[in-house]
Amino acid sequence: MVRNRLKVDSMERQMRVPGAVLAASLLLALAGCSGTAAPAGDAKASAPPPAAASPAPAAPGDTPAAGDAKPAAGDVLPGMVDLAVARTQLAALKVGPVGTMAGYSRAKFAHWAEQGDKCDTREVVLRRDGTGVVRDAECRAVSGTWTSLYDGLVLTDASKLDIDHMVPLAEGWRSGAAGWDAARRKAFANDLTHPQLLAVSAASNRSKGDQSPDLWQPPLKSSWCQYGRAWTTVKSVYGLTVTEPEKRKLSAMLDTCAS
Repeated sequence: MVRNRLKVDSMERQMRVPGAVLAASLLLALAGCSGTAAPAGDAKASAPPPAAASPAPAAPGDTPAAGDAKPAAGDVLPGMVDLAVARTQLAALKVGPVGTMAGYSRAKFAHWAEQGDKCDTREVVLRRDGTGVVRDAECRAVSGTWTSLYDGLVLTDASKLDIDHMVPLAEGWRSGAAGWDAARRKAFANDLTHPQLLAVSAASNRSKGDQSPDLWQPPLKSSWCQYGRAWTTVKSVYGLTVTEPEKRKLSAMLDTCAS
């Protein structure tokens, strides 16, 4: 009798276990239907937003936004530094001999790069440096007023203007650019961020040629402060060398800032 009772108890326990499992399963199913879970149709709303894509870096010379940058008050060139910074930059420039022109070609500096909206670097600078500039459908300046920093001439015909490279391409070559790759030369020739490009009278630009400050200075002496700071900054930014006479003349130009 005892053995039979033990068998019955064992059978009853085996029958109760599936019942408990079934009850637990029902409870879990009910919990899944409660209002705490988001409806399937709201799956997108509950998902985290995708990370924002990083903007692609601009190609050298292709910086349209920089072309819209206006110079600081009192200056006509963008990216200018104050006198104290310019003196620090000048002191840090490496002095070296005049470099060779061997292998130089203006074509090695891809200048007047496309800047978007049919505009090239020249047209961007003309608009930046002029007032009341009107462009045609091809982005050519057809009217406006420009004041040439070097000689004070006021011009209303864009064809009478040149876009001067503050540090000329040939001077850049002699002082370090001969060792650059094509991308860096393009950036140097189309730099809209630093004080490297300026709309000036064609006569003054052609008088300057590729000469350094010890050999040519703007005829308008009131421009020497800006000229000296701009030349020094460009050479500093691009790691170009200066000659001893060039450095002395730049120091004299910076002295006019305080006079």
